[in-house]
Amino acid sequence: MSDVDVEELVSAYLSIRSERDRISKEYEAADALLKADMAEIEGMMMDVCTKMNINSINTKMGTVIRKTNERYVCNDWDGFRKFVLENQAVELLEKRIHQGCFKEYLETNSGDGLPPGINVMREFVINVRKSSK
Repeated sequence: MSDVDVEELVSAYLSIRSERDRISKEYEAADALLKADMAEIEGMMMDVCTKMNINSINTKMGTVIRKTNERYVCNDWDGFRKFVLENQAVELLEKRIHQGCFKEYLETNSGDGLPPGINVMREFVINVRKSSK
């Protein structure tokens, strides 16, 4: 075995993780206040744009731009899946693999090997759990 004291490593690791958590909570609290302030100002600028019926305002400090964002959401996945398959419109979907479902598929179909185009990346990771005492 090596000369490394694992007890000390775990202690140091847990101390660092606790400090990161503390700092992260402080940051998140301060950031939430700043985000709220920005949202309030954005609302005021939106009111100005709406009242003036304009989509941009140039100032010495910067430009305000009012724009429309669109997002598409699905409330009927079975119907949409059928539409995608019937229209061969797979490009309407994002390109990523659902890790949990794919792992389950591989466990169920273990003798078939990997589907075409799929690689497996495995790596060792370390998890440290705080003692429950």
